[in-house]
Amino acid sequence: MGVIIKDIKKNNNEIIRVEISEYQGKELINLRIWYQTIDNGEVVYKPTQKGVALSVDKFSELQEAITKIAEYLHDKKHGTTPHNV
Repeated sequence: MGVIIKDIKKNNNEIIRVEISEYQGKELINLRIWYQTIDNGEVVYKPTQKGVALSVDKFSELQEAITKIAEYLHDKKHGTTPHNV
């Protein structure tokens, strides 16, 4: 189990979990879909195979991509032609 950064509700039964995890000694940024289920009478979330794990070395590239998404959405919202990314 890693450090949960954010759970984003996808629908009534699924979340997108953003977390920092470790696999074979490597620290990863993990974005994965988790589904809701009942385990021993408790509602719990379990991971699916749907997702992506990036080395933390790729964080700056991920951050750059998210910044470009924000710029694109801002331009689109304000009626300006979104610039090429």
